[in-house]
Amino acid sequence: MKLRNQTEFSEFLLLGFSEDPALQPILFGLFLSMYVICVSGNLLIILAILSETHLHTPMYFFLANLTFSDICFITTTIPKMLVNIQTHSQAITYAGCLTQMFFFIIFAELDNFLLAVMAYDRLVAICHPLHYMVIMNPQLCVQLVLLCWIISFLLALLHSLLVLRLSFCTHMEIQHFFCELNQVVHRACSDTFLNDLMVYFSAVLLAVGPLAGILYSYSKITSSIRAISSAQGKYKAFSTCASHLSAVSLFYGTSLGVYLSASAAPSSASTAAASVMYTVVTPMLNPFIYSLRNTDMKRAMKRLLFPK
Repeated sequence: MKLRNQTEFSEFLLLGFSEDPALQPILFGLFLSMYVICVSGNLLIILAILSETHLHTPMYFFLANLTFSDICFITTTIPKMLVNIQTHSQAITYAGCLTQMFFFIIFAELDNFLLAVMAYDRLVAICHPLHYMVIMNPQLCVQLVLLCWIISFLLALLHSLLVLRLSFCTHMEIQHFFCELNQVVHRACSDTFLNDLMVYFSAVLLAVGPLAGILYSYSKITSSIRAISSAQGKYKAFSTCASHLSAVSLFYGTSLGVYLSASAAPSSASTAAASVMYTVVTPMLNPFIYSLRNTDMKRAMKRLLFPK
């Protein structure tokens, strides 16, 4: 089969969920609704944090960055899918595909690292409460967020440069609703050993690493909470972690489900359906997770929405 490099073909085809014309309006309405809920909910949290001076603390600083990342995360995939449904097209240009893949990796990894940083923040707050403001000073908080951005950017750049060296066949169909890294790599006709190696290496180092940090932080937090004598003190300490723990469980649980389904059926549309959980549902639910159980956030959003 004759190979084509990246300068000779113009587009990929995103097959999405279904080609049934009757389902397209339903899919459009469903994903548009989820997108609007996600963006408005996360934007509301950012505005509430900015408007309330008493929320200008390390915990809410990291939360604001996480919600901004979630807005960007869902924006890398859903708008293009909505445009394709509306125009009855499955096409995405080669440059558009690589751009989408690049930003998707950035914001997926950024969520990953920010969740680990937030776990460290909760560890310091519960295990070292008297030194919390000294340890989690503004300079350290900014440095931690910058480090998350830099690592995420470099990882996305590395994967994108490795994809640029690949040659592709005439069969350019991607069984997904966005340009996911593995799907793009597996459309190549040239050797993908280096790409696969970097995917596995980054998965172990940059996914398992933050997760291990989160598990270690919560093991120390659990030990500290168990040492608290009063039941009220234990409940108060645990309640400060409940939202973050829920977000971590949702993010890693859905991500694991996606990769397990991809391993079982790598070309199946079920992989695309499973991906919706962590690319759309998780960012959409995070505003509810962080606001419904948080009195300060509920009060701030009430003042923002219903000013006196």
